[in-house]
Amino acid sequence: MKVKDVMTPSPLTVPADATVSEAAAILRKNRIGGLPVMDGETIVGIVTETDILSLLDTGEISDDLWLPSPLEIVEVPIREFINWEKTKAALADIGTSPITTVMSDNVISIDEDADIEEAAAIMLREGIARLPVLKGGRLVGIVTRLDIVRGVGSRFETSA
Repeated sequence: MKVKDVMTPSPLTVPADATVSEAAAILRKNRIGGLPVMDGETIVGIVTETDILSLLDTGEISDDLWLPSPLEIVEVPIREFINWEKTKAALADIGTSPITTVMSDNVISIDEDADIEEAAAIMLREGIARLPVLKGGRLVGIVTRLDIVRGVGSRFETSA
């Protein structure tokens, strides 16, 4: 079975000049885990939920920043209000950061005519969950681990 048989064609993308907030909104609205980052017709990166979440843990936010749990939000003492304002400001700064500062620019991709076994091997070796699918160097789809599992499952269903 070929990658083109299981991929999602014409995937959602985000332009390279987008902000972290804009990319996060696309991910959230469409309930997807990653997006190819495009400069015109050229794929220049990929951004995932993990990339965006990593901003909260990489020093982009100062060490003295307080991030409340949901229960703490309900029980926040008034004395913590100043820290909450600082937290909101820091998170707003993250949202306006260019997506190019967080995306992976070493894009690992696969040709649409490759076998799904090759896609699975790449994903396992590289520890990634999705691969942009190219045809003649242009983005035509995206294939995820779930797409491959479904493809393998359908192969067994038809042979039984």
